[in-house]
Amino acid sequence: MVRWGFIGCGAVTEKKSGPAFSKVAGSEVVAVMRRDSRKAEEYARQHGIGKWYDNAEDLINDPEVNAVYVATPPDSHVEYTVAAMRAGKPVYVEKPMAVSYEECLRINKVSRETGMPCFVAYYRRTLPYFLRVKQLIDDGLLGEISTVQIRFAIPPYKDDYNRETLPWRVKKDIAGAGYFYDLASHQLDLLDYLFDEIIDAYGFTNNVAGLYEVEDSVTAAFRFKSGVTGSGSWSFVAPANSRTDLIDITGTKGKLTCSTFKFSPILLETSKGIEEFHEQNPDNIQYYLIESIVNFLNGHGTEPVSTAISASRTNWVMELIFSARRLNIK
Repeated sequence: MVRWGFIGCGAVTEKKSGPAFSKVAGSEVVAVMRRDSRKAEEYARQHGIGKWYDNAEDLINDPEVNAVYVATPPDSHVEYTVAAMRAGKPVYVEKPMAVSYEECLRINKVSRETGMPCFVAYYRRTLPYFLRVKQLIDDGLLGEISTVQIRFAIPPYKDDYNRETLPWRVKKDIAGAGYFYDLASHQLDLLDYLFDEIIDAYGFTNNVAGLYEVEDSVTAAFRFKSGVTGSGSWSFVAPANSRTDLIDITGTKGKLTCSTFKFSPILLETSKGIEEFHEQNPDNIQYYLIESIVNFLNGHGTEPVSTAISASRTNWVMELIFSARRLNIK
């Protein structure tokens, strides 16, 4: 039986992840931690969890807890993940894996030293929607893949307009960067899953609206180990009527269009016409990844598809995009 302790029990745990830990066979949640003890107790009582803490070390050292879910903002991922693994406990950590690639490497080093596995919440790798996308590609219906293009645009969130209540996701010291690290990380990790690792990337970032100090617009180009090339554009300050969430995958025999967050119908365009594919995702979106982790930790099932090794590659790509290498033109 995997007996989980949650470090952090905010919004992401309410539906996306939290209930899955209790629904999956061979898994239960025995303790939660939040710095605000009142909120920790409230969460525990609301969800029928027996213990709550306001100190992460106490939860990690609880002998009843034998696995830890780190669901805090990225700036504390490395601290809590390393501490849990050094205490002999496997970790499931929210994405992005850390605020920097260097911190990812530290986590991987401790994982090797302790023999404790670490998994990262890039759950799209397990969703029926994206498994269908992968199947269509692997079945050769697109032919040889030539290009991949990400197009993403959303308007600012309400809190983005108030400097006093800016979300942590646009605070570099907490998030690593802005919304790009929070949202585009899902897309880049998904492409890593579909086409193998990205081996080179180049990007430009900009702050157009000046609502916060980090970037609000990003453009990038990248190349996969397979030779496939790709590009992406992201705007987090777009007009409300121009929301865009599309990934176009073009091959020699056809084109596939899907979305990352909307889960709009998958469109396959070939010489036979246009086909639509509809897939149903679980109520708790992280369910299948959590199930695979629990099965693995309980000694049956293969290694889960989202590990600290694969997730660290996504941080590496994002840092490369943000490095903005420039030629000295004379």
